[in-house]
Amino acid sequence: MPDNLPMDFNGFPRLSGHQLLSLDGPDAAAFAHAQFASDVTALPVRHWQWSAWLNAKGRTIAVFQLIRVDQDRILLVLADGEADAIASQLQRFVFRRKLSITVRDDHAVGGSFTAPDAAAGAAIAVNGETLELDVGSDALPRTLRIAPRAGTTALDDAGIALAWRQSDLRFGVPRLAADQREQWTPQQLGLDRLNGYSVKKGCYPGQEIVARTHFLGKAKRALQLLRVGDGIASGAQVQQNGAAIGTVASVAGDLALAVLPLEIASDPLSVDGLDAAPLPLLDGLAR
Repeated sequence: MPDNLPMDFNGFPRLSGHQLLSLDGPDAAAFAHAQFASDVTALPVRHWQWSAWLNAKGRTIAVFQLIRVDQDRILLVLADGEADAIASQLQRFVFRRKLSITVRDDHAVGGSFTAPDAAAGAAIAVNGETLELDVGSDALPRTLRIAPRAGTTALDDAGIALAWRQSDLRFGVPRLAADQREQWTPQQLGLDRLNGYSVKKGCYPGQEIVARTHFLGKAKRALQLLRVGDGIASGAQVQQNGAAIGTVASVAGDLALAVLPLEIASDPLSVDGLDAAPLPLLDGLAR
């Protein structure tokens, strides 16, 4: 397992909005496996995967990166924040399990549009308290770096935050605003492209809905990347020939991820009166 991270980092010291949630203790992996949609117990130490937390109706509360730092520690990277609220909600299900749930404000999440120094695919690289993740592909290299916060807090850069968010959308990673949480199944959000949920593991919240949709072939909608003019909002309707056919789930500048029917006509699309041009999603981010 790679451990030789260089100390310098030629990237952005902090990605605005990203927060960390740590699950620590002998039961951390078992608890995460029971609550989240991915197969956590099958994940090797020092590897990461995409995952999601669903409500009982199979609707997505949050999408995140789940890292198995060591045998007794699971770290969640929450790109859309809400770490305090999620920690509070998860705490209700701890019962007698031996674990603690902590928001890690002492660490920051940074990023770079360059290939990792040592991490590769799902395998992370470690140097003390610093973790490096490969969150890109050959077509769009990206590195995520989790490290202790420096003494001086870096200022957020709106341009950097937008560029990173747009790169997430290009890979088909849904970035969910508050109004889009608990609205969509993982299939509708295309989390199968990221290996973000399992239909083979045991029970977890929403598992019955996810499995039924998968095995009965009832998924009728999927994610589509669109280029639209600036100013649209999540929840906006996608129209074709004057009729609403779908909904915008995520927005980043002039890019949007919309949930649309699997089969639609080739006629032009629009959102809020603006032309919407379909774009291909980038592959290579499944973990």
